[in-house]
Amino acid sequence: MQTIQLRDDYIKLGQALKAAGLAESGVDAKFAIQDGLVKVNGNVELQRGKKLVAGDVVEYEGNTLYIK
Repeated sequence: MQTIQLRDDYIKLGQALKAAGLAESGVDAKFAIQDGLVKVNGNVELQRGKKLVAGDVVEYEGNTLYIK
């Protein structure tokens, strides 16, 4: 499980995928999210701009990302 430390109150889902190295670019993140491949807190998330806050858990391609 990877962890992302928040610098602000939130991070957007697409930015989190890029920051964790799970998506090479914003375009890759956008398509992964639009295709329903990303889960936030166990639910499929289709909004690239979804605001993630401390405690959220993102799942993508067998990787888990914890927002801290």
